[in-house]
Amino acid sequence: SITSTAVRGEAGRIAAYRCIARDVTGHKKLEAQLLQAQKMEAIGQLTGGIAHDFNNILTAIIGYGSVLKMKMREDNPLRAHVDGLLRSAESAAALTHGLLAFGRKQIITLKPMRLNVIVTGVTRLVSRLIGEDIRFRTVLTEDDPVVTADGGQIEQVLMNLGTNAMDAMPGGGVLTVKTEVVRLESDFVQAHGYGSPGDYALMTVSDTGTGMDKKTLQKIFEPFFTTKEVGKGTGLGLSIVYGVIKQHNGYINVYSEPGAGTTFRIYLPLSGEALEEKALQEHEAPVGGSETILIAEDSEEVRNLTKSILEEFGYTVITAVDGEEAVERFMENRERIGLLLFDVIMPRKNGKEAYDEIRKTAADVKAIFLSGYTEEIIQKRGLVEEGLNLISKPIAPTLLLKKIRETLDKG
Repeated sequence: SITSTAVRGEAGRIAAYRCIARDVTGHKKLEAQLLQAQKMEAIGQLTGGIAHDFNNILTAIIGYGSVLKMKMREDNPLRAHVDGLLRSAESAAALTHGLLAFGRKQIITLKPMRLNVIVTGVTRLVSRLIGEDIRFRTVLTEDDPVVTADGGQIEQVLMNLGTNAMDAMPGGGVLTVKTEVVRLESDFVQAHGYGSPGDYALMTVSDTGTGMDKKTLQKIFEPFFTTKEVGKGTGLGLSIVYGVIKQHNGYINVYSEPGAGTTFRIYLPLSGEALEEKALQEHEAPVGGSETILIAEDSEEVRNLTKSILEEFGYTVITAVDGEEAVERFMENRERIGLLLFDVIMPRKNGKEAYDEIRKTAADVKAIFLSGYTEEIIQKRGLVEEGLNLISKPIAPTLLLKKIRETLDKG
């Protein structure tokens, strides 16, 4: 930014110019960061507002689809269609979760995890996504790095990058995911303008596609930016990737040239926590029971579906449409009810308020809370205290049945 002032002599003629030059690079960067933050906030508000209704819809789709699958024989030719329906619904749920993470409206669940295990787990999904004309290969380090991460969110990152790679290789090619352990030194921080010195797990995702020019590279993490034609993309995939990595206290950069492919490098801090080794368990068949469960849910579709599933597995079910009715139903059947299954936010009285009122006469009552709202909203409003069972919608019936059985069997 240059400000110039003319210096005139005695006759009024310009004798010289006095100039002040200021480097405003930092100012421009701050403006760009503010604009990015405002866009992220807009997406966060949008997705946070629709998450509840959308997750209720997905709960019904996943629930009815799961019931169909459970009633089908293994050799039923229609079973493949049900599997496709459930995969699509789960993808929609993952997309909502990713959007909320991008908008900082979803509190992600971080725990020590092996990065190689995450990559291996998503390999099959990515392979199916990108098609047969693209070769997918993984190069995993023997160091087997442990990072503090939300496994589902890192999987979403890989799925989104895989989708972009597929679009960049319409004629086929190679997609490679590589893991390694690196140390970032102070010269790296100075050269890139971000990061902190230390040890990191580096996940590199590279393709042999068309590549991108410098102008495109400057905008790829912006919300709604897309190189696809109208109707062929949301422009949110890489914005979600950026938001997820930032929530993991990590860093992401990209290198690409036209015709030379694209490489994303994702740096995740190594975990300082001990990893809990758990044996992999096969999917267990859902177990029912004979107890009486009180369901309070304001969505009629979800309420009827949940009632049908629980009765199918032997439970006796009493329903309520809101918190007030839930308290009334409990008082009428207090000797019979073994578990409360409450939606968190309901008309007249929310799930936590109904639970607190019931506990005045039944202090040891067991409860599970479900919600389609974001965890940020639930925590800010103090709707569920720490230590209570909270399940986010949508949830598959098999997992709900398992959680109910675990809660009932606790002493």
